[in-house]
Amino acid sequence: MSLNFRQCSYGYRAGVPVLDDLSFEFPTGRTVLLGPNGAGKSTLLSLGASVRMPTSGTVTLGRLDIVRRRDRTRYRRHVGWLPQNVSPVPGLTVREQAAYGGWLKGLSRREAWDRSAKALGRVRLTQLAERRSHELSGGQLRRLGLAQTLIHDARVVLLDEPTAGLDPTQRRVFRDLVGELADDVSFIVSTHQTEDLADLYATVVVFDGGRALFHGSVAEFLRRAPCQVPAERRAEWAYHELVGKEV
Repeated sequence: MSLNFRQCSYGYRAGVPVLDDLSFEFPTGRTVLLGPNGAGKSTLLSLGASVRMPTSGTVTLGRLDIVRRRDRTRYRRHVGWLPQNVSPVPGLTVREQAAYGGWLKGLSRREAWDRSAKALGRVRLTQLAERRSHELSGGQLRRLGLAQTLIHDARVVLLDEPTAGLDPTQRRVFRDLVGELADDVSFIVSTHQTEDLADLYATVVVFDGGRALFHGSVAEFLRRAPCQVPAERRAEWAYHELVGKEV
C-alpha cells in the first residue's frame, strides 16, 4: 500500500499554509525525502503519521483515511513514525519502552511485551533490553525509537532526520540497519544528507515550498548534476540544481 496525499492543506497559523492543496503519492519501497529547512518535510511526515490532521484534503494508505475517525486505529497499526527527537520514558527499561510503543499502537499488554523482544533484536538492542532507557546513547536511543515503530508490524515507516546529531559511526550503523530492514518494510526517510543515496534508496523526492520539485529514481536524480561533476558529488550537485534555482 502506498501513502497518498490528496488535495491536502495544513498551516500552523491562519493565512500561512505549509501545505496548500498538495496531491502526491509516495511509492512503496525505499524513498528519501530531501529538502531545505522549512520546506515542509516534517509537516508532511507528521500528517502521514496521523500526528496532525489536514485542514482540508485526505491522507490515505490503501483504503484507510486518517480523516475518517473509524479508520485511524487501523491506519496507525500500518504506519510507524520516528520523529526527530526520541525521548526516554522515565523509569522504563529499554524493553519496557519498546513494549509501551506497541501498547500505544493498540496491542494488548501481553502481545506488546512478547513482540518487544523481536523488535529489539531487529535493531540490535537485545543485550541492552534490561538497561534503563535514559542510560542509552543518542544512537542507541534512535534505534530504540525504530524498534517502537516496528513492534506492531508496520507496512510503512516514516523517519524524520533519523541520523541528525549522530556521529559518523552511529550514522553508519543506523543506515546499515535501515538497509537491512528495507526488504520487509517501506521506508520514507527525510534527511539533508545526500551521500549513499544509491546504496540505500530506490526513489528520490525533493520537496520545497510545500510541493514536490522532483520525484524519480536515484539514477534520474543523479542525471540532474552537470556531466563534469565527480561521481562522489553528483547527488549534492543534483540537489542544488533543483533547490538552488527555487530559492
